[in-house]
Amino acid sequence: MEQQPQSREGGERQDQTHERARETHEPRIYVASLSDYNDGRLHGSWIDAAQEPDELDRAVGAMLSRSPISGAEEFAIHDYENFGPLRLSEYESLETVSRIATGIAEHGPPFAHFAALVDSNDVDELDGFEDAYLGHFVSVQDYAEYLLDDLGYEELIDRTVPEHIRPYVHLDVEGFARDLELSGDVTASEGDGGVYVFDPTR
Repeated sequence: MEQQPQSREGGERQDQTHERARETHEPRIYVASLSDYNDGRLHGSWIDAAQEPDELDRAVGAMLSRSPISGAEEFAIHDYENFGPLRLSEYESLETVSRIATGIAEHGPPFAHFAALVDSNDVDELDGFEDAYLGHFVSVQDYAEYLLDDLGYEELIDRTVPEHIRPYVHLDVEGFARDLELSGDVTASEGDGGVYVFDPTR
């Protein structure tokens, strides 16, 4: 049964939190001229990363054109913000930066966590986000409880087990959650007071 993305924190959805994050914490990068850096000077600028690759390229070109060193051409990413747990390299391609940043701008923090889990150098891998994302939960065990409830196992026990036996019948939710991770059926990334849960097989 297909699971819809959930966002739980003590039983409450966190969509509004993620919406505020999208509005106020857009990803950006600080690009610096290597010619200036090698000459002992810091010359660069912060750029909104959630742009198409050609727009990023033009923004980098504009920064380089303002360099006091004539013909400055090379640059590196010396800092970045609002990419969650993802780590960008100094020489990350602008295509990769664009794909990740636009994904974060559209989907919020969950996309940053997804990008950190997959091979973000292959931008096609990032297309699987919407299928893979299962939701934000307090813990993997919390997700396991949600899944078992959604599949109807708790209800099945209530309907089929005699009342005087029920106190002795229970589902090992902790073990189920542990096996979900060990088997690779789900993977989790900690953040925002809980875990982002993904199905890596989708």
